[in-house]
Amino acid sequence: MTEDSSRGRRTKVERVMDQYGLEEWGPRLEAEWIGDETERTSLRDLATEFNQAVLRAAVRDSGASVLDTDIESLYRTLTDDDVSRSDAVRRRRDLERAGVDIDDVRSDFVTHQTIYTYLTNVRDASLPEEDAEDRIERKKETVQRLAGRTQVITESTLEELGNAGEIADREYDVFVDVRAICGDCGADYPIVDLLEQGGCDCDGSDTAR
Repeated sequence: MTEDSSRGRRTKVERVMDQYGLEEWGPRLEAEWIGDETERTSLRDLATEFNQAVLRAAVRDSGASVLDTDIESLYRTLTDDDVSRSDAVRRRRDLERAGVDIDDVRSDFVTHQTIYTYLTNVRDASLPEEDAEDRIERKKETVQRLAGRTQVITESTLEELGNAGEIADREYDVFVDVRAICGDCGADYPIVDLLEQGGCDCDGSDTAR
């Protein structure tokens, strides 16, 4: 695929890649979005990965050293509305002292729509055709991956708050169980089971099993 920008005005993704030295992300975004026969990365996840790369580059250029796991935590702190304001302010001040202009960096973050525009208009990328069975398998894997990520983030959050003395410092087991309830019959399914069997097998009546 070509990344020729002779169309005129460049997309935000192109400008940001140039600014932060992330040119290798062009083919990477395309490859991850198109994927192979078993797994693709969603546009929202691609936007998150790209924005974390922008943040990592900004921190690196300031001379500070941050591990990848710290970048993920830092990005979540700067973008997640559920993060406490005091924690967000503290992390911002730490970055500003290191010479990172957080407002400028945040303005360079992109949305999943921006990623889509770049992939389809600049790289002329498109998703391959897939049959229903492939699509269900891919969606199942996406749900499982997101559930796993939620579990990891929750475990990390509990550990961080426990170490800070903000909650009781204990060993916590975290379980993420994604389920769906049929609106017609009230049957309760683990989401993976529901997808594998092709949905609820009730006859659509309002009578619960």
